[in-house]
Amino acid sequence: MNYLDLLIVFIAMSFLYYGLACIYSKRMMEEFTRYGVPQFRQFIGLMEVLGALGLLFGFLFPLVQILAAAGLALLMLLGCLLRIKIRDSFIQILPAFVFMLLNLFVLQQLIY
Repeated sequence: MNYLDLLIVFIAMSFLYYGLACIYSKRMMEEFTRYGVPQFRQFIGLMEVLGALGLLFGFLFPLVQILAAAGLALLMLLGCLLRIKIRDSFIQILPAFVFMLLNLFVLQQLIY
């Protein structure tokens, strides 16, 4: 397993955890209310879980992995923009920004 595969597995596990937390965690219910978008919590959680599974299934179906990395990068871009809109601090925005960059890096590596 090379560094890119390890990075993909790390990203997938992170999104799987966070996506399930979005769907089931009371704390995440409160966070999405703070974001002003509680109606999108379960949808976003589902998209994160599907993106994580797409990254993993992408080891068998490379196009799925490319689409999953692109989708997760877009999701994190939107997350960053939302957090900027609600005036979160740089530290609060940083995890979404880092995961956006990681997914863009993976996407770039998969395409070239």
